[in-house]
Amino acid sequence: MFPALETELKQESLPDPYEDFMYHHLQYYGYFKAQKGSLPNSATHQHVWKNNPRYLLSGSFGEREDVLPDPLQKEKLLYSLMLSSPLLKSRQLLHDEFGKVNPCLREPRDLFSFFSSGGPLQPPRWPVECEVIKENLHHIEWVPPQPEYFYQPTGNEKLPEIVGEEKGTVVYQLDSVPTEGSYFTSSRVGGKRGIIRELAVALQGPEDNTLLFESRFESGNLQKAIRVDTYEYELTLRTDLYTNKHTQWFYFRVQNTRKDATYRFTIVNLLKPKSLYTTGMKPLMYSQLDADTHNIGWRREGNEIRYYKNNTGDGQQPFYCLTWTIQFPHDQDTCFFAHFYPYTYTDLQCYLLSVASNPVQSQFCKLRTLCRSLAGNTVYLLTITNPSRTPQEAAAKKAVVLSARVHPGESNGSWIMKGFLDFILSNSPDAQLLRDIFVFKVVPMLNPDGVIVGNYRCSLAGRDLNRHYKTILKESFPCIWYTRNMIKRLLEEREVVLYCDFHGHSRKNNIFLYGCNSNDRKYWLHERVFPLMLSKNAPDKFSFHSCNFKVQKCKEGTGRVVMWRMGILNSYTMESTFGGSTLGNKRDTHFTTEDLKSLGYHVCDTLLDFCDPDRTKFMQCLAELKELLREEIHKKFNELGQDMDLEGSWSDISLSDIESSTSGSDSSLSDGLPVHLLNIAHEVNQKKMYKKRKKKPLQTRKQRNEQYQKNSLMRELKLIDDVPERAGFASTLQKQPTFFRNSENASSSTMRNENPRLNELHGRDKGTSLDPPKMTSLIPTKSRERMQTEKPGFTVSCSPKRSTNPSQEPVPDMKPNWSRNRYPATKRGRATMTLYPSLHIYTYP
Repeated sequence: MFPALETELKQESLPDPYEDFMYHHLQYYGYFKAQKGSLPNSATHQHVWKNNPRYLLSGSFGEREDVLPDPLQKEKLLYSLMLSSPLLKSRQLLHDEFGKVNPCLREPRDLFSFFSSGGPLQPPRWPVECEVIKENLHHIEWVPPQPEYFYQPTGNEKLPEIVGEEKGTVVYQLDSVPTEGSYFTSSRVGGKRGIIRELAVALQGPEDNTLLFESRFESGNLQKAIRVDTYEYELTLRTDLYTNKHTQWFYFRVQNTRKDATYRFTIVNLLKPKSLYTTGMKPLMYSQLDADTHNIGWRREGNEIRYYKNNTGDGQQPFYCLTWTIQFPHDQDTCFFAHFYPYTYTDLQCYLLSVASNPVQSQFCKLRTLCRSLAGNTVYLLTITNPSRTPQEAAAKKAVVLSARVHPGESNGSWIMKGFLDFILSNSPDAQLLRDIFVFKVVPMLNPDGVIVGNYRCSLAGRDLNRHYKTILKESFPCIWYTRNMIKRLLEEREVVLYCDFHGHSRKNNIFLYGCNSNDRKYWLHERVFPLMLSKNAPDKFSFHSCNFKVQKCKEGTGRVVMWRMGILNSYTMESTFGGSTLGNKRDTHFTTEDLKSLGYHVCDTLLDFCDPDRTKFMQCLAELKELLREEIHKKFNELGQDMDLEGSWSDISLSDIESSTSGSDSSLSDGLPVHLLNIAHEVNQKKMYKKRKKKPLQTRKQRNEQYQKNSLMRELKLIDDVPERAGFASTLQKQPTFFRNSENASSSTMRNENPRLNELHGRDKGTSLDPPKMTSLIPTKSRERMQTEKPGFTVSCSPKRSTNPSQEPVPDMKPNWSRNRYPATKRGRATMTLYPSLHIYTYP
């Protein structure tokens, strides 16, 4: 450790280089806090050792120089003396059982170790404006033994008049909630500093039956509660932080309940004109006493449910009301109400802790930090795949990317994600097969800040992250910037078979997908195969007819469109309803958490069908999609009162003209950047434009080929020596402009040949020949002979032909069985997509 102790230094005044290096190194990292001279180097210690052994030795070594230990013991003693010095501070040193320093370093810590088996979870960070109570809430998971049916309106539901604070009594109200015009500045664990005030009213005695409200906990959302009658309350939801809108999600607590009374709650500031509450959806209620005594969790409750327009607004922004009545099951109970089953950031951390602590699952599921959110909360990234035996096998794996909770109030996505993770991390043979052939990249919670504070749609930037996937502001939108960058790097390594972002939907029942119509005729309708297969695997939950594949301009910033434009053909947004199903055996019943988790399993099951080497099901679905599209086109033309023969070119009709819009609410529109970020975005754009101007533009392959052909021709012409050929050379020079134009036409024609659909249009409409221009007449005889003997020439295949293998064609008589065990596990193998011959053009070089 200290080589200067092995040999005597001839010059004691010179500093030892190693000691000097260690001094600077330890001082730089804060382990050494004194001046350089306070820690003697080895030369100084040798001098002290020889002249005064008592300075170092004591105890069993005695006090005489003739009993000094050997050089190795000297080195250990000197090292122990340095470590025992209060000037040297380090946590990396091992101590033995007697408390003495063992001169060796600890094993390096795992750089990505978030959880320890006995360590606490990372507490969530809140904006400094938010007050947070100290209680830790936990709800049990429970599946109702009987289906929970939709509420059936009677027509006699009461529409309570909104009276407000003038005629009512405020019993709960949050103060200083940041809204539009302010922006996020800092965060801390526990939120706002200082004493947490009691916002609920003080009870006047045991006979006081006023409800005590609270929502200052994780994912809670309630701004104000007004008591307008003995058992009637008007509730105002808090808007998303740093905005003045997006009120949909609610989650709050009430205490001091009475069993036999009928309470009415009315939320007065909802913003969406349409809601599933108009078609029978019920709110969720959770009784703490029922959970503790009977193990009963969240359940659908409520009567006299109405969703209607609030006529007391200021005229600038219309509000809508939701009202319902409830009877609490117990006296003096603590109950919770929620828009949907809550799934908090702490719930996710507890789940990830169980995965990280599992010795089996942690072998094929690696937990990493994707980035930190604006508030400093960890955005987790899971990489799930079985270890590969060879590098070639690892490189051959394709990828699947899944994400959830970009909209924090859509907790449906987290429950589907949990079901997916439960299955893919299990020891099921299908799960093991999926891990063998795919690399799964999973971001289970894209917007942890919004989930923590109880937002419905936005992050702490005050904007909808699912409209800013094209952002250049890494510091303002870190979660989606790093997600997009991760996928971009992944696409450089391997093919991404599927991208799916899990969401919730507040206006339509069932579960469905939004996708993107493919512009490549070779993969026509292929993006619809996966949703159709999923509808067959989950017929009572998933509705293919609710799916939409139109790409609208207002959705250009969404995850599915951005990933589709990056090259992922099967790029989807999965929408799961807040309500329930209108299909099959589950018709008119609410979804439970078990229903949503089962869909996560069906995603895995459908992925195996989609990538099965046996293409029977794939081709069957493709044929079915063509027939469905034909029927849809007939329907559209009948609505327009037109007749059309679809036997010929019916597939030429644009799919975007057939489908309707996926929008329908103000939440689909992007608000643009906040005011305080506009200047930052402008500066970043200016820097990018400056860099682009400085860079010399690179030539395309077509331009390089043209330039190479021109240069080669000029060199060939200059090699002609005899006079007759010089005359030919002169005549050829006169034709050079024509050659250059023909060369350009050949290149443009070649580019057109890459799209068979364009070839058909050009050939039908303009009669343009697809053959390349004949250039040999412009080349001298010797050059022509050399090119014919040495070069292959131009070989153009103008029309790519699909494989005529009968096994790849739809077989009408072979109808696949869509039950769970469709294929034996031994038949399922690596994903093999149908290959089509591409357009081959040989150019120079």
